[in-house]
Amino acid sequence: MITKYVESWVSRPGAGARTVGGAAQVEVFRKSIHLTIAAVPAIAAVDVLAAAGLLAVGIAIYAAAEQARIAGVRVALISELTVLALRERDRHGFVLGPVTLGLGAMLALLLYPEPAASVAIYALAFGDSAAAVVGTAVGRIRIPFTGGKSVAGSVACFLAVLAVTLHVTGNLNASLAVAAAAALLEAAPTRDYDNLLVPAGAGLVALALLQP
Repeated sequence: MITKYVESWVSRPGAGARTVGGAAQVEVFRKSIHLTIAAVPAIAAVDVLAAAGLLAVGIAIYAAAEQARIAGVRVALISELTVLALRERDRHGFVLGPVTLGLGAMLALLLYPEPAASVAIYALAFGDSAAAVVGTAVGRIRIPFTGGKSVAGSVACFLAVLAVTLHVTGNLNASLAVAAAAALLEAAPTRDYDNLLVPAGAGLVALALLQP
C-alpha cells in the first residue's frame, strides 16, 4: 500500500524524471530515505557497536536484495522502493547509494568520538539531502568541474550543515568550518561516494576543532 502510494506520487502525469518537477519529486523521495541515517547518533548514544552492527546488517540485506533485483527477482518492499527512487543514471545497474550511505555512517562511528561522530552523520544526512533536493529543484548555475553540481545545492548544503553542527556543538567558528568542508566535498564529482567523503571530512574537521 505504501509503495503504491509513493509510485503514484512520483510517476503521476507531469512528474516524470525527465522534467525538473518530476526529478525534484524523485529526489525528495530518495532523500527522505537518506534522512533516516540521522537516527544513527541516537542509537549510538545507547550502544555504538550495536548501531554499527545494525548498519552492517542493513547494508548486507540491501546488497542481497539489489543483487536479486538485478537478476530479475523482486524482494518485497526493498526492491520496490529502490526502483521508485532510481535516478536515470542508475536504471541499468547496481544502485550503490544505500551501501555508501551506510558505510559513511559506520566510518563516522568507528573513526570519531563524540561530538565529531554525530556532526559527521548529520552532515551526511542533512547536508547531502539539502544539496540534492535544492540543486535539483532550483539549481540553475552549475559549478564547473563538479559533474553538474549547482551553486544553489552547495549553498543549501552549507546552511544545513551549519545549522545542525551549531545545534550540536554551540561553536560558531567550528560549525562554519565543518559546513564549508561538507559543502566542498559534496560538490566534488564523486557520484555516490560523497556519502563516504562528506562524513569523513566533516568529522575530521569537527575532531580537529572541537577536541581539547
